[in-house]
Formats: sequence, structure tokens, C-alpha cells
Amino acid sequence: MSTSVSSTKARILEVAAELVANSPDGDVSTRAVCEAAGVGAPALYRHFGDKEGLLSAVVDHGYEQYLTTKRSRRPGTDPVQDLRDGWDTHTDFALRNPNLYRLMNSPAMRTPPAAALESHRILTADLRRAAEQGKLRLAPELAAQMIMSANVGVSLMLVSRPTTFTDEALSRRIRDAVHAVVFTPEAMGPEITSADDEEAGEAGAEEAGAEEVLPATATHLAALLRRTPRPDFTPGESALLGEWLDRLSNTTPQ
Repeated sequence: MSTSVSSTKARILEVAAELVANSPDGDVSTRAVCEAAGVGAPALYRHFGDKEGLLSAVVDHGYEQYLTTKRSRRPGTDPVQDLRDGWDTHTDFALRNPNLYRLMNSPAMRTPPAAALESHRILTADLRRAAEQGKLRLAPELAAQMIMSANVGVSLMLVSRPTTFTDEALSRRIRDAVHAVVFTPEAMGPEITSADDEEAGEAGAEEAGAEEVLPATATHLAALLRRTPRPDFTPGESALLGEWLDRLSNTTPQ
């Protein structure tokens, strides 16, 4: 691709992203993009195909912005704190880019961008680190779905209905509520788990018995075996054990 062609495509994309950000309703017309970029409609369609293709490129551009901080950060010693920070960073990005965030999570975007899948992989990797430390109650993959859906849900409500969702601490409240389900009580720390909660948790654990303990134990063991496979097992035995542990990790307590 020549420099001039590349610069034309980049200019169209930058203009479209700016117009989306400043639009009262988050929508933008191809005509407005062409006029602002100083190009004809054929140039836009040649580079992006149609309006949906252009908006998909804007979404990709948005995810690249979002992932910049996630890619650059180094994992800390406490994956639970990393996940708290990751939730807050996600919500902050949504609040600073409301129109772009709504577009990034629009049902009209039928194919998830590659960057969106990368974001999910980063989240799952952090949860696997938590599982290796015995801090996760359930399988990392299921925990990732729960956290991502809750984080996106509250962020969309905050940017879509700001006059209704006015509690500034709402995102953190939901974060802690979801994390309390995903992580073990010990992993939540004293600032989240009060003395009364600990006593209630101990009493509840006695009543729940193995039904409560099994998923967390299976998740921990599965993560350790995934990180350091045992030579004692054949590949078939390892696969079967992994399947059993994953099934136990995803068990819903009765």
C-alpha cells in the first residue's frame, strides 16, 4: 500500500472516529465523513466497503486504544488486585468515550473484532493466575464470562442512562459483588470482607460442606496441573482428569 493511499485511509478513519465521539447520538453519515476528510465517496467505499465497514474500523481503532494500557502493564504479584484495576480501567474508558463504547458493544457489530477477543484472553489469563494461587472459586473461563458481562453491562448503563444511574460508586459496588462470587473470601482481603462477613462465611461453609469447597479446589488443582503437567499420567489420562476437574469447577452449588 502506497503512503498516499495509507494516509488517506488513516485520515478517513481518524475523522470518522472524531465525528462519532462528538455526535449527539453516536451516529455518523458517510457523507459527513467524506466532507470532513476532504475525500469523495468512492475513496471511502474503496477503503472500507460501506458504512458498516467504516464503523467496524472505528470499533477496531477504539479497541486498540483500550488495549494500549492493558498490553503495556506488567502483571503484579496479586492477580486479584490486577483484576480490580482492570475493571476500573474498563469503566473509566467507557466514561471517557461514551459514544465509542456504545458502538464497540453494539449488537449491530455482528463479528467481534480481534482486539475484543484479545481483551477477553487477557482477562482469562489474569484469572488463571488467580486460580494457580488458589484464589478462584470456579473455572477461569466461566469467571471471565461473568466478569466481562457484568463490567460491560454496568459501563453501558452508566454511559447510556447517566441521569438514572447516578451513583458514582456503582461500578465498584458491582465489581466487588461479582468478585465476591468469583474469588475465595481470603482473596478478597480485609477491605472487602468484614469480620461479620468472615464469621458468616465460616458458618455458611460448615453448612454447605463439600458442595461449596469442591469447585474452588478443582479450579486450583486444574490450574496447577495446567501450569506443571504431571509425568505420572499419559496424555489420555491427563485429558480425562482435566475434563473431570473442569466439570467440577463449573458446578453450581445446590
